[in-house]
Amino acid sequence: MAQHSVGSIFVGLISIALLEGAIGAALAQSPSTSVVAARALIVVTDMGPVRGKSLDGVRNFLGIPFAAPPTGTLRWAQPVHPNRWTQPLDATAFRNGCPQVARYGLTEAGYNEDCLFVNVVVPDAVQGAARSRPVIVWIYGGAFVGGSSAIYPLAHMAKVGNAVVVSFNYRLGVFGFMSHPSFGEENGGYGLEDQRAALRWVHINIASFGGDPRNVTIAGESAGAASVCMHLLAPIETAGLFQKAIVQSAGCVQHLRSVEESGKIGEQVGNLVGCPMGARALACLRAKPVKQLLEAAAQVSNGDVMTFAPSVGTHAVPMQGAEAMRTGNFVRVPVINGGNRDELRLYVAYDIQAGRPVTAANYLAHLNALYGTNAPKVLAKYPPGAFSSPAAALGTVMSDFTPGNGLNNCIYLEMAKLASKFVPVYEYEFADRSAPPVTPDPGFEMGAVHSAELPYQFPHFSNTTRLDGPDLSPASQLLSAQMMDFWTSFAAGGAPRAGGVVAWGKFHTSSDVMRLDPGKIKLFDADAEHNCRFWHTLYPDILQ
Repeated sequence: MAQHSVGSIFVGLISIALLEGAIGAALAQSPSTSVVAARALIVVTDMGPVRGKSLDGVRNFLGIPFAAPPTGTLRWAQPVHPNRWTQPLDATAFRNGCPQVARYGLTEAGYNEDCLFVNVVVPDAVQGAARSRPVIVWIYGGAFVGGSSAIYPLAHMAKVGNAVVVSFNYRLGVFGFMSHPSFGEENGGYGLEDQRAALRWVHINIASFGGDPRNVTIAGESAGAASVCMHLLAPIETAGLFQKAIVQSAGCVQHLRSVEESGKIGEQVGNLVGCPMGARALACLRAKPVKQLLEAAAQVSNGDVMTFAPSVGTHAVPMQGAEAMRTGNFVRVPVINGGNRDELRLYVAYDIQAGRPVTAANYLAHLNALYGTNAPKVLAKYPPGAFSSPAAALGTVMSDFTPGNGLNNCIYLEMAKLASKFVPVYEYEFADRSAPPVTPDPGFEMGAVHSAELPYQFPHFSNTTRLDGPDLSPASQLLSAQMMDFWTSFAAGGAPRAGGVVAWGKFHTSSDVMRLDPGKIKLFDADAEHNCRFWHTLYPDILQ
């Protein structure tokens, strides 16, 4: 097993004198602040004290280093502890996101590798008897090549759930998930190792913030949800770091490339930047500028969202998800699992915006590209004339099942069928087709597309630090409140509960799936809705 510097180093004791000095320094800077308030805003971590800020009913501790900057010889290496500090660290603002290019006209480019920071948000109000609060750790999405913890406001979730809510950054794309023959252990999984270093930081430090390290729920959406899957699939590395998991739009049983297969992608990147295979390849790559590596990776991926997905064959991801779930060889904790009704209509919209329209004339060509020799059968099952447009038809087909992409409803159901034999699974589908738009109008009905649920959890989420998304409609706002009750009650006690709606029980059959639709929250048969039996006949090696 890999040796992890973060979390395995002995936690040093901070002296009382140091803590008193830190509080005194805070009081000297803020003489009008009471001693009690000052103490509440200074927390001592294993690396040193941090000073947060109180705002909007929560205490924010942002931008705390949980690992050293992964630069120089630490680029494509295991995360290691940051240097200790003695004076209170200013933890009042988010810090750098990890290097990435701008995507879809939304996300911001960044080139600073000093990016491994954790954020903690704690409610001000004391509710009920004094006790440790449940902990929710949110992992951001972005196809493993983009995203940042700074675009997710945590205060709402913390206050609704009376929970300590945590987020963090992790290395992305070419730096976090690229495999290469010259890399060492955890080849292609350094971004996951960053996440596990952050989870170990939570395990060590969260009690100091009022959180219960024995009641941690990891949650995420898209690549963040797939990351949750990867942690479930690595029990030797992650057992004991979390007690529940929430998977929003990721196929835990989606087939992944082997490290060797993904290594060919790394070789292509190396060739593009002038670092061909050989004894000097790793040193050469470590010397290349961040921007050059990012641009080479973008050129190699050419828009394929799975290019930098995690690879199988290391401690980071020891086996394929379907095998792990089928045999019970995963971290056995309760799981909320599911996704969105119209997931991949979003990617059809992106194609249209990029000048690749979907028409009745080229509909079959699109199906051929996705389903090969099965395309004629898919066409017969999903004729474009049965939908409002050929684009909506293609988006529906892909959202029901796509063999090469884990964002589809039949693969979510497959996860539930396999995992529920070993652990409690609560399966859901987000189905609010009046959700705020995720992208400019592509000329067809979008519906409940991929990531459309995020504003229901993070008010005014917009995929940017501006947080300028629109208000939800009254009906959608009510659904948001019900979803937050489901999610936070699950984090607190292991079962999702919300008042005034049908009870959400454990998954046993495909009719035990909770549809989250404004005013129509109910159980439904996801297998029948998404034609999963039809897809099973075409892909029996993937679907039961």
